[in-house]
Amino acid sequence: MITHFFTVFCVIPTMRLIFQAYLMIFMLGNLMASQSRSSGGKNVTNITIINLNNEKMQITWAARQLFPNENVSFFYTFDEGKNKVLKPCTTYLLDQDYNSGCLFKTEGPTLAISIRNSNGSEELFSKNLKADFYIKPSPPENVTFFWEEDTVTVSCNKPKRNAWCLTLELQYKSKFDKEWQSRTSKCCSIGEQGFDPRKCYSFRVRLRRRVPSCNEVEYSSDWAAETFWMSGTLLDSCDDDITPQSKTVIVLSCLLAVFLMMVILLILLCKWQRVQVSILPAIPDPKYPFADLFNYHNGNLQEWLDKNDHVVLQAKLEYEEPESITEAESQQEDGKNSDKQGPLEKIFTFPGAAENNDSKAPEIACLIPSSNTTAPFAGFHILMNDDMYVTL
Repeated sequence: MITHFFTVFCVIPTMRLIFQAYLMIFMLGNLMASQSRSSGGKNVTNITIINLNNEKMQITWAARQLFPNENVSFFYTFDEGKNKVLKPCTTYLLDQDYNSGCLFKTEGPTLAISIRNSNGSEELFSKNLKADFYIKPSPPENVTFFWEEDTVTVSCNKPKRNAWCLTLELQYKSKFDKEWQSRTSKCCSIGEQGFDPRKCYSFRVRLRRRVPSCNEVEYSSDWAAETFWMSGTLLDSCDDDITPQSKTVIVLSCLLAVFLMMVILLILLCKWQRVQVSILPAIPDPKYPFADLFNYHNGNLQEWLDKNDHVVLQAKLEYEEPESITEAESQQEDGKNSDKQGPLEKIFTFPGAAENNDSKAPEIACLIPSSNTTAPFAGFHILMNDDMYVTL
């Protein structure tokens, strides 16, 4: 009993502490091994080191700032120990025709790089590093979505090496959100709930390296292809989340609007003639009743009256109610005044003359000297002499 108690409360905790101590020593050793030994006084922060999925190394530097007016050369090796053989770069990255980077295959965990002048005789910068601590993972492969009501579980293929160094990041947003919502979990599965089945959501995932236990720099993979989901259904885009019912409503609304516009147009066409008369009443054109006056007599009223004494002119206006004009003609011969007044006189009486008193009679009646010529004008018969004009 005492032995069992001693094993549980003393031996096991001690072994756990020893294991944690070894792990910390291993991590510190990797960090120290990754520190640089540089020469030439160049700024290390201007050099970027990326191990692309532990398959290819990409080393870039700020050529114009670090090495102005000089086209440098690059050498590297994965050999360990004192007898290192540097290899020249075969694939350079250019910046304005100057070497600014190099691509080469990853061949081991330890890397030594050297930047030299153009002919390789003088070393300008050097560094030893752990290539495993600069890994940028590839995008997740075979991403799957499993929906259960308002909960989705996203998973991807597990990498062959060091999966424990990776975390899976999920980002999503609906078409009404401006910013992405982010969730992270250990590789290679993550779940999230609370999705509205009536909304369309955009999803994207990527892998991230843990810092500082696995990487010196927090590198993340590129985003996997963005996908669009609504209530467990995969869509081409969130613009396609219109349901058939809403499409039917839109079509019926458009048809109803067209029908109403046609009805309004028919009503306007039926009422247009009346509206046009109310807004723009017709104005009679004098060229038709007095065509002969202007065409054959050049506006000479006296000549026109002489030639057309047998014609009675009538002016009819379209869309206007006919007006009745009563013309009363009275002719009186006064034997007593015949010697004083000369020829026969004719009296014209206008409508309304009978209603006026006797004192206004001279204003309504006009005395026209007798003449052998009778001329019609606008419904009146006028007796005129050959050498006089009449003003009505």
